[in-house]
Order: sequence, then structure tokens, then C-alpha cells
Amino acid sequence: MLMSSVSDGRIPVRFGAAADAAPDEALLIERPDAAPPGAARAAAAFVLPVGFHPAGCACCPPRGPAAAALARLFVARARGEAPMFAAVVAVTRTEAGAAAVRQALADDLLAKARFRLE
Repeated sequence: MLMSSVSDGRIPVRFGAAADAAPDEALLIERPDAAPPGAARAAAAFVLPVGFHPAGCACCPPRGPAAAALARLFVARARGEAPMFAAVVAVTRTEAGAAAVRQALADDLLAKARFRLE
């Protein structure tokens, strides 16, 4: 019986500090007022609106800010507009920010097709 090993080709996302990111890792940063990563690194920022809560309610858009930021990273990578990256480090400042990233990777169809939580 032939066993095939299917590799998960999605881009891994892990939580960490910007200073801990390897040269081939992009940054997903909660709050755009964080220190800019410099031109040599791909990065996208997101801001949670005041009173942000999980998607699925009538008052929130279906795509959250973290999912939209991940989409911007992916498109910039695909178009060659950002330095190539092999992984993403999510630099969150709040538990709500971390929850937004987790939610994007679990619930947003495009984000979970392109990225996976490490």
C-alpha cells in the first residue's frame, strides 16, 4: 500500500515579538503605531475597532481587521510588492488582538486557506 505524505503548503503564523522574527518572516502587527519594520521586511498592521467582538453578529463586517491584514500580506507577496516571506509573526498588543488573529485563521475562508496557526 502506497502512503502519500501531504504537506501543508499554507504559510505558518506564530505569535511573538517583532525582534524575534527571522529575516524570512513577515510581521502582522496589531496597531499601526508600532515601530515600522523597515523596507527589508513584509508587514501589515491591523486596528481593532472600539468594542470589537467576534464576527457573525449583524453589526460587524464578515471580514475582520486581522483577516484583511493577512490578505494584504498575501497579495503583496504574490505580486512581488513585498519581500518574500516563509512565515508570519503576529505581534499583538492585547488579548483581543490575539483572539482576532486566531479567529481570522479559524473562520475567514481566505485566511485559513492561505495561512495556518503554528
